[in-house]
Amino acid sequence: MRGPPRHRAGTALLLGILAALWSCSRDEPRLSPLAPDDTVVALGDSLTAGTGAPAGESYPEVLGRLLGRPVLNAGRPGETTTEGLRRLSSVLEAHHPRLVILCEGGNDFLRGTPPKVVVANLRRMIQTVREFGAELVLVAVPRPGLLVPVPDLYEDLGEEFGIPVEAEVLREVLTAPALKSDPIHPNARGYRRIAEALASLLRRAGAVD
Repeated sequence: MRGPPRHRAGTALLLGILAALWSCSRDEPRLSPLAPDDTVVALGDSLTAGTGAPAGESYPEVLGRLLGRPVLNAGRPGETTTEGLRRLSSVLEAHHPRLVILCEGGNDFLRGTPPKVVVANLRRMIQTVREFGAELVLVAVPRPGLLVPVPDLYEDLGEEFGIPVEAEVLREVLTAPALKSDPIHPNARGYRRIAEALASLLRRAGAVD
């Protein structure tokens, strides 16, 4: 009677070890270390601008405090990826960032923009940032819906370009009523959670200590 439980326990242990080895063997995208005077720009829509939270509590501002360096807030409420692509070059020219945090797509999903258009716009934005000589982090935006699903397109673009993707925090925040100010925007606690997730990602990627 003691054999089968031991066998099951041994199998579970082996699977756990294999999973850990597989996780450690994956090559996670890395970023160059940021110098103290390097500029970081957060580009996006209302989720970047900080709609739903008091002044000074948007995720870029909180992230800047967590990192001990300014993170410029280039969020524009209501912006689509088409509009973001249109103004991206002017933002890059104005601020000369070393790192761009890109969080776009939510308004496209709300308006029913075809996924291929969203992908094409995000791909061109990534290419534009790289052509400018900056690095990039992508923040995945979930679709509206019962389960608030996160489209695969963000992870796919991350793999295509070898860039870090924060794929879960917006879904986590937008499915937690205590972290929201309205159906589609975080409150100050929600924006802090986003900032904390991005600070952790930047540290794992080697951008900051």
